[in-house]
Amino acid sequence: MNYIGSKLSLLPFLEESINKVVDKDCNTFCDLFSGTGVVGSFFKEKDFQIIANDIQYYSFVLARNYIGNHRILKFPKLDKIIPKLKGARLKNKPRIVCDYLSGISSIEGFIYKNYCYGGTKNEQQPRMYFSDYNGKKCDAVRIEIESWKEDKKINKDEYYFLLASLIESIDKYANTASVYGAFLKKIKKSAEKEMKILPAEFYINGKEHKVYNEDVNSVIDKINCDVLYLDPPYNQRQYATNYHVLETIARYDSPEVFGITGLREYSKQKSLYCSRPKVKEAFKDLILKSKAKYIFLSYNNEGLMSHNDIKEIMNLKGKYGFFEKEYNRFKADGNDKRNHKFNKTVEYLHYVICD
Repeated sequence: MNYIGSKLSLLPFLEESINKVVDKDCNTFCDLFSGTGVVGSFFKEKDFQIIANDIQYYSFVLARNYIGNHRILKFPKLDKIIPKLKGARLKNKPRIVCDYLSGISSIEGFIYKNYCYGGTKNEQQPRMYFSDYNGKKCDAVRIEIESWKEDKKINKDEYYFLLASLIESIDKYANTASVYGAFLKKIKKSAEKEMKILPAEFYINGKEHKVYNEDVNSVIDKINCDVLYLDPPYNQRQYATNYHVLETIARYDSPEVFGITGLREYSKQKSLYCSRPKVKEAFKDLILKSKAKYIFLSYNNEGLMSHNDIKEIMNLKGKYGFFEKEYNRFKADGNDKRNHKFNKTVEYLHYVICD
């Protein structure tokens, strides 16, 4: 998923930098702003026990699968519904279930009725987040997954795996310039293709992991860890508005939607880290509440907090330092026309060795 602030390309930098600071006795790694879960998943593969959190529910779903899941999924109660599962090799069963979902009959559900041209053509500005076909297919798959859960045909691990697979898959067919703050006025080629559900494969390291869906400044009271990694929003763009369609697919709660883009109510998901007047106070509260041996903060040179703000606050907790790396700026697509002075930005990894 092409995600604002994704650290996928910076994982080697993060690992190298963190390893220069921490001791060899670190076993638990906490990612409080987990996003798509790429950082937590990476360190899960390094044999850490992971704690992940994000206030967005779609992010929780992704983390609950990629990080929370740590056993082979067997889908034993779907044998009668999907005969191909009988006798299939364990490693093939997740794909067999995903293939079955790809082939079910479409339904004109909430996504089609609110985020596709066919469902909104009578509105002043029809919405075109997905093709009609993919919107209806998304509805059908989402309803089927929920039905299986309610009928106890799948357990929680299987449920979040399938939900994550749907979210990851439908995102590849979205008629957007990566984020959902707006849709394109014509269906682009990638969005014309018929959606296939692909399995959201996860790494098994045999350890129990914890995943939360809470505000970071509240959940921090529950967390004890060796390494605390923080990757908050850097600017005023709220993730709740940029990914609201994925949130609705994840929850499938038929919310009231408003505006040209069909936003859902999101006041409880607004991040203080996107507010210039409030971010420094929120960050200080988080740092002072934290219970970790080491704290790392990813933040770039264009963030709402200055380098000196961060240094001042992290110094309250112990010995401060930082690493830096230049990297390419996030763009919604290759034709991003926003007026940026530079094509590159500097990523800082601030750290504190706690007293």
